[in-house]
Amino acid sequence: MVIPRQVADGGSGLDYTYSVAAAEALGSVMCGAIPMAIGVQTDMATPALARFGNETVRAEFLRPSIMGEKVACLGVSEVGAGSDVASVTTRAVSDGDDLVITGGKMWTTNGAQADWMCCLANTSDDAAHANKSLICVPMDAKGVSIARTLDKVGMRSSDTAQVYLDGVRVPKSFVIGDMGSGFKYQMLQFQEERLFCVAISLAPLEFCINSTLAYAQERTIFGKPIVAHQAVRFRLAELATEVEALRSLLYRATAKYVAGEDVTMLASMAKLKGGRLSREVPDACMQYWGGMGFMNETPVTRNWRDMRLMSIGGGADEVMLEVIAKCRGIAPLRKK
Repeated sequence: MVIPRQVADGGSGLDYTYSVAAAEALGSVMCGAIPMAIGVQTDMATPALARFGNETVRAEFLRPSIMGEKVACLGVSEVGAGSDVASVTTRAVSDGDDLVITGGKMWTTNGAQADWMCCLANTSDDAAHANKSLICVPMDAKGVSIARTLDKVGMRSSDTAQVYLDGVRVPKSFVIGDMGSGFKYQMLQFQEERLFCVAISLAPLEFCINSTLAYAQERTIFGKPIVAHQAVRFRLAELATEVEALRSLLYRATAKYVAGEDVTMLASMAKLKGGRLSREVPDACMQYWGGMGFMNETPVTRNWRDMRLMSIGGGADEVMLEVIAKCRGIAPLRKK
């Protein structure tokens, strides 16, 4: 989706297909944390800012982020509100020309090194889907503190922090777009985040399959290569087919997004399928590596750790299923 003002803000004005292509290429670095950290900057914390931000916030936060002068983080998840965005409790209270923010954010990727946060906070007492705003919060503002960096199973070279916001004062001009539209804006940001996560998963998934095939051709068991056993080669062929199907779903969703269509359902389907394959493929491939599959030195094992996040971050599998069900008009049965 071309947003012309991005050119004026230092961007190239290219459509979202280029972002997906870049994400696919980033997946080849064989370190899940690096694409994830970059993706927070490009596809998670800044899309709403680029699309709805006023001149003040674009100049203060978007332009230096595009130029690589500032690092962004996304402050949505909380200790009691991860995939359930409506349950966010961080609050921003009006005080003259300012907002005073109190609360906390959890699982904040880039949080320990970020210069600013795209923070979702409640700015009124309206209904949960109409009381939230996205606010640009400088991380050096008084009252912002990093409680701790979190010890993760995978993606360990990317910092993920718990952040406290204790009476943080920011000008109302730092609100992105309209006050009270934060939930809607965040749902739009999720479309890009989920497509990005799928795109960076493709190369690691292919690597798992291809490197396992190479190993299975060299390693012998019961007098013949592992891959000579029909169950093994059929399984690898099946997994390769699943990855190609995921790629096609990603490209279809991307094409519709660039055309300006709502891709909430397709992006959620891709995220769901990508998350499941990110568990299934490394786990299946590890099995064919035998004892070496349980060693940290084996790259497939690193993918097994890094890619497990795919079914959790950016909306858990169960949330994706709920979104898809709603998009398909499948409502839960009401009690009589």
